[in-house]
Amino acid sequence: MIERIIIVHWSLQIGPEPIIQYPPGEEILPKENILRIWAKHELNKENTMIEFTPEEGENSFISIIQNFENEMYFFILVYKKEDLINHFGKESPDILAIMSKNLVELINTNKITRAVSEAYTTIKNYSKLDKEENLKNFFQDKIKNTILQILRDGVISKSNLTNKLRNDYGFSTLNIDLILVSFIREDLIVKKNVPGSKECYFLINDIVCLRIPPPILPIDQNDANLTKKYKDSIENFYFSYDLISDLENRIIIQTVLLDKDVFSLIKTLRKGKLSFNECLNVLNNNQELLNELLEKQFIFEAKGYVYLFSDVRFIKFKPFFVIQRLLERYKHQEISLNEYLAHLKLLAEDKEIPNSLNYEII
Repeated sequence: MIERIIIVHWSLQIGPEPIIQYPPGEEILPKENILRIWAKHELNKENTMIEFTPEEGENSFISIIQNFENEMYFFILVYKKEDLINHFGKESPDILAIMSKNLVELINTNKITRAVSEAYTTIKNYSKLDKEENLKNFFQDKIKNTILQILRDGVISKSNLTNKLRNDYGFSTLNIDLILVSFIREDLIVKKNVPGSKECYFLINDIVCLRIPPPILPIDQNDANLTKKYKDSIENFYFSYDLISDLENRIIIQTVLLDKDVFSLIKTLRKGKLSFNECLNVLNNNQELLNELLEKQFIFEAKGYVYLFSDVRFIKFKPFFVIQRLLERYKHQEISLNEYLAHLKLLAEDKEIPNSLNYEII
């Protein structure tokens, strides 16, 4: 897990000058280590990112070199030596490069302190959250969910997205590059420059959260009566399941995704049944909530045990619905021809693969 973020300015006159670190209060990186990081960059000029693990001490370092307004900066991540093997940059070097560039450009503004704090939180959270927890944030986080809704209308430039979030939704101060890191990391969007437009974002995968039946029968099939009751209940529910109503009324989001105890219970029940009391323990003894889950048919109870009835999974899919919206926006001159064609091309790429599935269950 990340320990600290440090940004260092390299002065040709006096050498390294630490600018800011987060969290504050820790001892600034010794000058000797900064000089050794600079030397390693000099020996690896083809790579903007280097790893450095000194023999002494307990920390390792990731450094990304950035040039801004003819000045050189190092964006340094501090890890414990044993944590370096799984650092954020190994998985997402491009995202880390974007993040460091964005932060360096904010050095001489009043936004830098908050931006570094947000960067630290982002990297730290991705180090500890699993895939489902990361995807859940697109439904829990108000700004991310709003951005996802905007992106569903098709290509948008960075400046237009920022203005729309500020003017239409009241998000006045935000670091858009940092927020979009998670979209890029989950392969929901790509960033491209289009002739006549700068820094455009394109939705290439969308995500939704749906109920699906458990992948395996979660009950003891030796009990014929219980098995029949469970199977009949499953068949009756999904035969008449109103998916649109579930989505429009945000039943899954409100009941499951916004309640960490309920989401934890769903994931636990995937592994097998729990007693009624064990379920109550997971839900912090909230009997009313347990009854609500039974009523809404997320869980199934019989003979003192609780079974998974509706699994809740994230579905990633190709947003071909965007094509019609792109056409309408182009007709109304809201996007250029180049933007329109660029998004169409991105959406059409996977259609060239025969028999390819256009969705993935996470």
